[in-house]
Amino acid sequence: MHNDRSILEARLRRVLDERIRPAVYPESVPLAVSVWQAPGEPVPVAEGLAAPRTPVEVGAAWGPAWGTSWFTVRGTVPGEWAGHTVEALLDLGFDENMPGFQCEGLVYRPDGSPVKGLNPRNQWVRIADRAAGGEQVLLHIEAAANPVIMDYHPFRPTELGDRETADSEPRYRLARMDLAVFDRTVWELVQDLEVLGQLMTELPLDSPRRWELLRSIDRALDAIDLQHVPGTAARARELLAPALASPAHASAHRLSAVGHAHIDSAWLWPLRETVRKVARTTANMTALLADEPEFVYAMSQAQQYAWIKEHRPEVYARVKKAVAEGRFIPVGGMWVESDTNMPGSEALARQFVHGKRFFLEEFGIETEEVWLPDSFGYSAALPQLVKLAGARWFLTQKISWSQSNKFPHHTFWWEGLDGTRVFTHFPPIDTYNSQLSGAELAHAVRNFQEKGGATHSLAPTGWGDGGGGTTREMLARARRLADLEGSPRVCFEKPAAFFEKAQAEYGNAPVWVGELYLELHRATLTSQARTKQGNRRAEHLLYEAELWSATATVRTGAPYPYERLDRLWKTVLLHQFHDILPGTSIAWVHREAAETYARVTAELESLVAEALTALAGSGEQVLVFNSAPHRRAGTPAHGAAPAGACKPAPAKAEPRPGGGYLLENGLLRAEIDERGLVVSAYDKETGREAVAPGRAANLLQLHQDFPNMWDAWDVDAFYRNTVTDLTGLDSLRLVDGAVHLTRSFGGSRVTQRISLPAGSRRLDIHTEVDWQETEKFLKAAFPLDVHTDRIAAETQFGHLYRPTHTNTSWDAAKFEACAHRFVHLQEPGWGVALVNDSSYGYDVSRTGTTTTVRLSLLRAPRFPDPRTDQGVHHFRYALVPGADLGDAVCEGYRLALPERRIPGRAPVAPLVSLDNDAIVISAVKLADDGSGDLVVRLYESLGGRARGVLTPGFPTTSASVCDLLERPLSPAGADGGEVAVSLRPFEILTLRLRRRDGE
Repeated sequence: MHNDRSILEARLRRVLDERIRPAVYPESVPLAVSVWQAPGEPVPVAEGLAAPRTPVEVGAAWGPAWGTSWFTVRGTVPGEWAGHTVEALLDLGFDENMPGFQCEGLVYRPDGSPVKGLNPRNQWVRIADRAAGGEQVLLHIEAAANPVIMDYHPFRPTELGDRETADSEPRYRLARMDLAVFDRTVWELVQDLEVLGQLMTELPLDSPRRWELLRSIDRALDAIDLQHVPGTAARARELLAPALASPAHASAHRLSAVGHAHIDSAWLWPLRETVRKVARTTANMTALLADEPEFVYAMSQAQQYAWIKEHRPEVYARVKKAVAEGRFIPVGGMWVESDTNMPGSEALARQFVHGKRFFLEEFGIETEEVWLPDSFGYSAALPQLVKLAGARWFLTQKISWSQSNKFPHHTFWWEGLDGTRVFTHFPPIDTYNSQLSGAELAHAVRNFQEKGGATHSLAPTGWGDGGGGTTREMLARARRLADLEGSPRVCFEKPAAFFEKAQAEYGNAPVWVGELYLELHRATLTSQARTKQGNRRAEHLLYEAELWSATATVRTGAPYPYERLDRLWKTVLLHQFHDILPGTSIAWVHREAAETYARVTAELESLVAEALTALAGSGEQVLVFNSAPHRRAGTPAHGAAPAGACKPAPAKAEPRPGGGYLLENGLLRAEIDERGLVVSAYDKETGREAVAPGRAANLLQLHQDFPNMWDAWDVDAFYRNTVTDLTGLDSLRLVDGAVHLTRSFGGSRVTQRISLPAGSRRLDIHTEVDWQETEKFLKAAFPLDVHTDRIAAETQFGHLYRPTHTNTSWDAAKFEACAHRFVHLQEPGWGVALVNDSSYGYDVSRTGTTTTVRLSLLRAPRFPDPRTDQGVHHFRYALVPGADLGDAVCEGYRLALPERRIPGRAPVAPLVSLDNDAIVISAVKLADDGSGDLVVRLYESLGGRARGVLTPGFPTTSASVCDLLERPLSPAGADGGEVAVSLRPFEILTLRLRRRDGE
């Protein structure tokens, strides 16, 4: 019996490939083709349509990497085809890889209106449902010669990832440009045989249904005349009809398909190409919606809607119409499908603010599903943000990629830092690019972990990553699988309909507490350091620009830069996309990101300077502006004071017996030995030493770094098997009270400045690295004399605890994790913090009473960018002995938000102040609606209950609690303008303060 099955599978495969599929188009005639190669970057559509053409033949080479060719095809439908369905077959030279990873095209009519996109799985354009004969055909194709960057494993370094380094050789050859008769009966037969054949393969060997399908397929193949498939296809379909009519069992799993095309906003292509990918895909999907009444399509990422609105308004008009009809479904509610580990608190909140607001303003739709199928792990801050943004559900798929531990649920309640829960699903089909194949459906049923409690799962259906979307073949499969014995029941429906059913059925789903840590792609916390530093710096500058601009508006009447801040926020949010900020895109993307961050930084610095100048007024005394949310010596948070009021005594520096130097400021004594390593960081107040006995901190360590597969994405645990301590010293000297040292290794050079700020227990380390290594991993190690089984790592709006041990496989899998501005270690009564200004990755280990924390500084993968991070980098980090958790929060902000000193007239009082340091203000800004109201967002930072009083520095008439979009939810108690707040652990609170008229 098994041999019968194998023989039939081989027979079916060959007959389909060599006889039946070719017979879908039984007659064809060639189209005349001409071309214009656009010089340089893509040109506007009107220019491409009007450009002169040169005749070419099928087989002609075209397209240097990243080039655009404009093809025109002409022909006449033969008279003898009258009554037949006719399509144009336009093969640009596609291979059999997935759509979106090679050449693509967008077809236009002569009037410039878009028709549909072209890709390897979608090469047809309908000319006539029922031809009259003699129709004239004229179409234009904007063809993109996007090179194949990732030819799957093994990944090979390539210079094709940037137009500046790619060669000029043609990448493709025109393969087919024909008019053809489309035989619907033969096409339907292909779908019948594919569905039944795939189902048969997946059924158990002893299943009677399997053998019923085998015999049905065998009989149908016997009925086909291989020399005249069109004439016998109907009979073959009749023989298959009974097998297709057998209904599913009552207990069959129910699978909600939703049309989808996960389009990476940048990855193996630059941002400008994503604009065109979105246009191609949405043109295809709106055309398919017009042809298929049961089809619904979901698309996330407000940025991508905004792109087609700006660049392809004709396509956007079709999208808006389909959205109004309820069949093109905006989902996600975020500006992009961002990384969620590394964006800062406000940035992650603003992803929802700008995304949700776009969908509300453009479509009047309140998106309720947070849609993040492909991001590399999910912050524990997200559930609260989801709720505060007015959303109800969360979807992800990527957790199924975890290498070590299988996540125990597919439908569950996810509980975040503050206790907020959100109903969550990740599809057991284990792909966000489902084709509804038999293998995928069978896997979904077998894999679904909620059996007995739930019966519903979701399948995002369509080609993705590089776009493409759902095809007519996928819809044909869904129709056959709607009620078919041996298969789950499949129907296309909106994501909200799925979530409503799933939650109603399984409201008592299990609970998962804390982050959704992806046990893979851990190196994304370190790859492309320039991109990460650009993001961190831009986030803090946006915070400063909003704070000081709002203060200047209220205090001096200066205009508030609404439009500029909105534009700059959207630019920063775009670059938090989950293949940009994580450092996993081609060289072109990160080169442009560096240029963009430089422009953003310059404009934000200008905004800050304008506001501070307005606030300082004319005067000679130096004012110290403190944008951090905590006081500095002599200077209030969010205010300014004269420099003389905040000048503590400087630290002392002197030679150390035996070599090296001593630094001391009355609070902390640090010893740097003759190797330039920190061998002591002594807290004078408590008499505690921070550095572990016999060990040295600020030890740079170098590892070989060659992961098994995903170069820029992964660091595998075996990287720790070998390590080189970088202790060789080129120079060590004392300059202006700070220790300066240089080291060389390989082709690289490190320069460090170690200093002890006056009046601080913070040992500052500024590190410059001229990085010329490949396939290496650089870390900075701090072995600390702290015995603890957990560390606190800052995340958005709080922190979470991670183990220092490897008791379980879940603990061991977190050998590289994310922290924002601080990592904190504590024994009862005493702790140490390691704070930084721009690093995200770290690891922690414990030996006896020594706990070692290491910051991840640089990597050097060669794919997809062969020269990742080559060049000069600057890092600032600091060790803070004696720090409790509040100190860690405070020093993290202080390092990231340094004081600004400018000449001025008088102190500047804060717009708002708080009387409890456990409550941190994360944003002070004017309301986005232009009303002039002040919006203040704050959060409890220590993980406990906190009460405080927010005091406005201006007259108010009312205060209200708002959601993230600044929509009032409830009045906030006010007494004489003061607002009393009472927060749960890690609770986020957004307040809206109405200013008194004329103030």
